[in-house]
Amino acid sequence: MAPALLPGDRLVVLGLPWLPQPWPQPGAVVAVRDPRLPGRTLVKRVTRIDRQAGTLEVVGDARDASTDSRDFGPVPRSSLVGRAVYRYGPAGRSSRGPWPEEYDRA
Repeated sequence: MAPALLPGDRLVVLGLPWLPQPWPQPGAVVAVRDPRLPGRTLVKRVTRIDRQAGTLEVVGDARDASTDSRDFGPVPRSSLVGRAVYRYGPAGRSSRGPWPEEYDRA
């Protein structure tokens, strides 16, 4: 998710596992279950929502180095874990989301 999020960043993700997650807006940073390895969680940015099909298209900000919907296709809404709302670590990088793709690392 660089440049917005870097390896080692720690996030707070809001989600209620016993309820369907609300539809995120395009541009939101979300956690989704990896459709290839459901025990793995991916952090991606929503690019497209298809309510009729019940799917989301998600991509990483580092488009040349990201495995995302361009590789595995849209993910079902049921794969949505929640929306990333706060980065609490590492020290000095705490901030509230959303994080634009043009995030300034300075």
